[in-house]
Amino acid sequence: MKKTAVLVILTFIAVAVGGQTRQNNFEISKSLDVYNNVLRVLNMYYVDEINPSELNEEAINAMLHGLDPYTVFIPEEDIEDIRLMTTGEYGGIGATIQYFEGKTQIAEPYEGFPAQKAGLIPGDVFLEVNGIDVSGKKSNEISDLLKGTPGTTITLKMQRYGVKSPVVKELKREKIKIGNIPYSTVFDNGIGYATLSQFTKDCAKELKDIFLEMKKDNDLKGFIIDLRGNGGGLLNEAVDIVNMFVPKGRLVVYQKGKRPDQNYNHFTQNEPVDLDIPLVILVDGSSASASEILSGSVQDFDRGVIIGQRTFGKGLVQNIMPLSYNTQMKVTVAHYYLPSKRCIQEIDYAKRRKGADSDTTAKNDTLGPQFHTANGRVVYEGHGITPDIKIEPKMPSTITTHLFAKNLFFKYANKFYSEHKSIASPETFSISDETYDDFMRFVKDEGFTFTSESEKGIDELKEIMGLEGYLAEVEPVVNELKTRIEAEKEKDLLDNRAEIEDMIRDEIVGRYYYQKGRIINALQDDKELERAFRVILDEEYKEILK
Repeated sequence: MKKTAVLVILTFIAVAVGGQTRQNNFEISKSLDVYNNVLRVLNMYYVDEINPSELNEEAINAMLHGLDPYTVFIPEEDIEDIRLMTTGEYGGIGATIQYFEGKTQIAEPYEGFPAQKAGLIPGDVFLEVNGIDVSGKKSNEISDLLKGTPGTTITLKMQRYGVKSPVVKELKREKIKIGNIPYSTVFDNGIGYATLSQFTKDCAKELKDIFLEMKKDNDLKGFIIDLRGNGGGLLNEAVDIVNMFVPKGRLVVYQKGKRPDQNYNHFTQNEPVDLDIPLVILVDGSSASASEILSGSVQDFDRGVIIGQRTFGKGLVQNIMPLSYNTQMKVTVAHYYLPSKRCIQEIDYAKRRKGADSDTTAKNDTLGPQFHTANGRVVYEGHGITPDIKIEPKMPSTITTHLFAKNLFFKYANKFYSEHKSIASPETFSISDETYDDFMRFVKDEGFTFTSESEKGIDELKEIMGLEGYLAEVEPVVNELKTRIEAEKEKDLLDNRAEIEDMIRDEIVGRYYYQKGRIINALQDDKELERAFRVILDEEYKEILK
């Protein structure tokens, strides 16, 4: 009787699923027929000429917009961007570029690649690319012109800060491989450190080689992996890094989708490198996807301590699907689950489509079901990875935010670089009183002004008082208050000197020592790094993981 009951249930499920599939297939055929007719009628009767290809792409993007941010259509001309995301490689000049105030300029050349070797510097504005006038063009348009087959020549005409005549540079494109680990070191206290900026091909091997070299040459007291700002990448690389520190055969992450062929378990495949060394992982709100798999599984195995801020909360799996005419689509096919069986996804897009409030913007760490690590510690589902030690980030002041938004740190660094041939090392460089005074004069000459939140509030209050008939009586008092706030704003550059100096120093160091120099400079006063040192050296590590 039990077997008969099970057979009946399975038959019912199969019929129901088959019926739903037939209904969906009918709806798809019906929708495609309607879509074809709409496009045909537009092409025949619309008063102006249409571009069917552009309309089709817009329609596809509009359809996908209602799903999740990661399911996207990839036209043929953007295929190269997918290769960059997965391999970290592309053919080009090796520089990041930015569009600001109607101009596209070099933001930072990569050390050792064509842009840097040819002498391009941050702030160089694009005028021509291979004779094509690109003045005023956006960064994505110029980026397409800069990319190309390695070995081909490209000629650039640039406008440089402080130089009247345009600068002309001829470069030879190379295969650009963006490094996964821009900086690693062993500090004087015996603790190893590595910044992992992305999860592209071979990053696990690179990290393993660095770690083994550190162990060979030093008596390592601990190891820190810095995942702050790391938005993720290849899943298998994250699994292989976990495998460095946990035994072979452990389930690191599994994925569950609508189709059985999207359900997959990812186990460690190799013998570990080290099972005992204290491990700390630094994370923040930009640590996502593969970063969360690495930090979350290490937390679930109680193999290391996580320090920083709540991670992004991206627990969705994407596959690249080939389509017709050399187009592709990146499709969300499953959810990720960690060893404790918790999902790290922050937003439930299915509920959002139905109008439910599923975006837990309050970021309450105790929302969601409880799960347990290997040692029985409580962790929570649905909100990224909550660190074992939470350190609240210092929020920048209003004036610092506005200076950054108006690109004044970047602009001043261009000026400084044009006037100084060299600076001290990233570890020792500091902003002198003379330099800071020069920055304040520069900001004034640039005509920098900003409206504080207090002033915005007063303006709103005046509007409300005017509607209620109180303004005439109290306006002198309100205006006096605004005058006092304006006077206080004059002192903001001095009152917030410490954090403004940090921003200036970062930009200036980047001009001379590139990305590696920026990292070294930032680590000089890094509260999360200091906390990691204390956890490892003061025996707090074992207490946390009990």
